[in-house]
Amino acid sequence: MSTAPLAGKTVIDLTTALAGPYATLLLAGLGARVIKVENPTRGGDSSRNNSPYVTADGLSLRRTSPDDMSVSMMLRGRGKESITLNLKHPESREVLFDLIRDADIVVENYSAGVTKRLGIDYASVRGLNERLVYTSISGFGATGDHGDRKAMDTIIQALSGVMMTAGEPGDPPVRFGLPVGDLVAPLFAVIGTLAAVLQADRTGEGQHVDVSMLGALTSLVACEPFDALESVGFPLRTGAYVPRLAPFGTFRAADGWFAICAPTDQFAAGVLRAIDRAHLLETPDFATRDARVANADRLHGLIAGWAAERSLAEVLEALDAHGAPAAPVRSTAEAVRDPQVTGRGEVVPLVHPRYGHFEGLYGAGLPMVFSRSEVGLDKPAPGLGENTESVLRGVGYDDDRIAQLRADGVL
Repeated sequence: MSTAPLAGKTVIDLTTALAGPYATLLLAGLGARVIKVENPTRGGDSSRNNSPYVTADGLSLRRTSPDDMSVSMMLRGRGKESITLNLKHPESREVLFDLIRDADIVVENYSAGVTKRLGIDYASVRGLNERLVYTSISGFGATGDHGDRKAMDTIIQALSGVMMTAGEPGDPPVRFGLPVGDLVAPLFAVIGTLAAVLQADRTGEGQHVDVSMLGALTSLVACEPFDALESVGFPLRTGAYVPRLAPFGTFRAADGWFAICAPTDQFAAGVLRAIDRAHLLETPDFATRDARVANADRLHGLIAGWAAERSLAEVLEALDAHGAPAAPVRSTAEAVRDPQVTGRGEVVPLVHPRYGHFEGLYGAGLPMVFSRSEVGLDKPAPGLGENTESVLRGVGYDDDRIAQLRADGVL
């Protein structure tokens, strides 16, 4: 068995909630040792207090015993070690600095300015470890005019423009059900962190990696030329269909929904044959891509009318038989049980460290498969502070010092 790509790398995880913990979850899945630092005075990571909880009797809206754990922590805490450290205590910095001296990476997602007030920002720690990669994930970045704005996912969605890319023209803004602001930033943070680690391994010099939620999500919005599209007559919001790629969109069969993505001549021909309109391929209104785009409303209307009279199974069978890319619109429950994604470890069962797995409880896996490396998120999330003693002993603390730190309220 080969080692994981990040085996031997140590991450000090100063994150909480979702954006930061998802970044360190990915690093853990890639084989890094992740030491999660949690505040003992606030019950640790805020996601430990997110209902629902897994109890001895199954899912519950309320915690019923100290061993119960939130589903959020069961998902985000996997593969990590947990220590408690009150970073507002003046003696805590010495403890944290001892951890950082032996680490390769620090990841934090405090609001901008907090780490400087605590004396643990990059400028304060870089002298401890020249190879250190220090990654910050914040709402608006460590630089720039952000004031004291709070960086919640919905706020980031609103500011990024993404809320105005879905829905029909004239509809109210549409908030994505998936917290895309919280999930996109950590992906860029991991990319930046790994790039900086490669450079540190080559040069011996670490650096600060600064990722903003707003910048990450807005950069994805900018991947589509919305201004240019509007300037030539395409509406920004097109609802269920995308006219400039016609035939393209979601349609309703008699007993369910399906999606079609057929912008090319070959795929569009398959759709028209499937709906018994092959003769339209010879007409000037539908023979070319530009013609289909110009007549998108008519084309989509033909598909919708055909599908409404047939079962979903009939629709998909006909489209598949003619090589037209189509798929059913599945519920989230159906999607996470797909043997294709579970078989590849892209979705995995969630396991409580004491109660085990409850049927139907799934979480994100590591959505990448390596030909030689063994990766994954098999280790359950730790209890709050479960690894405090072992981690501190690893940097030379004896039992008396650990006990004194506990007595002083540092741990």
